[in-house]
Amino acid sequence: VATAVIIRTGNPIRREDGSTVHFDQNACVLVDSKMNPIGTRVFGPVARELRDKNYMKILSMAPEVV
Repeated sequence: VATAVIIRTGNPIRREDGSTVHFDQNACVLVDSKMNPIGTRVFGPVARELRDKNYMKILSMAPEVV
């Protein structure tokens, strides 16, 4: 069993301003017990909600934050 953080989901995410965002594919990043990413690269955009949850290491690897 592995621990992961979902970075993209096809299910619409409702934001506080009333807008919604969804992606074409689901994607996740595997993380260790301290919530640090195991991998060193992220392909494609990630959701802005990761910033609110303080996943800065994942955000810094992503080419785009939506």
